[in-house]
Amino acid sequence: LSEVKFSLTSNRGCFGECAFCALTFHQGRIVTARSKDALVDEAKELVQDADFKGYIHDVGGPTANFSGPACAKQARAGACPHKRCLSPQPCKRLVADHAPYLEVLRELRQLPEVKKVFVRSGVRFDYVLLDEDHGEEFLRELMAHHVSGQLRVAPEHVSDNVLSVMGKPPHAVYERFLAQCELANDASGKEQYVVPYLMSSHPGSTLADAIELAEYCRDMGFSPRQVQDFYPT
Repeated sequence: LSEVKFSLTSNRGCFGECAFCALTFHQGRIVTARSKDALVDEAKELVQDADFKGYIHDVGGPTANFSGPACAKQARAGACPHKRCLSPQPCKRLVADHAPYLEVLRELRQLPEVKKVFVRSGVRFDYVLLDEDHGEEFLRELMAHHVSGQLRVAPEHVSDNVLSVMGKPPHAVYERFLAQCELANDASGKEQYVVPYLMSSHPGSTLADAIELAEYCRDMGFSPRQVQDFYPT
């Protein structure tokens, strides 16, 4: 309960449009974000609560690092009906910008009553890599200030056959992200880990794909406590 009570919802909607996710129907593909001032004002109210211990447990939404519409056209004319923003390749109109989210996190960190601001909502890792201006900066600050030992991200699978059906980026993109995380982690001087969400039984997955996923978990020494198994609803 306290994790919900002392968390801030910074955005709504998701233009990731993964094939297995219902957020497109619940909240839509056009991201709307709250202003920095609104979030800081809410945080100032949170810290006055008698139960507040100095920790903001999350600042995010369906995808934490989305801070607005995917592009100017989407903001003006709505989401493209027959085209995804990030899959199978990022749209050339996509604007990847972490600057607004960084500003929010920095200002929240400066509040005198706040000891730590965590980001526990999902971070879209391919979007981080697309931001040439602020992506590395965001990742450095994320690892240095906003992770509690483990950063959870959702590559979902390792087989490119399955990932293409899911609407997720190729596995090589996730490996690039891991390399960037390692650099950011070294810079922070902390021992922290990236923990992946992985999914079995997604449509399009063959026995060979399942074996590839199992061997990947084995090779990285990953013994999951929970299993995410796809089933149609």
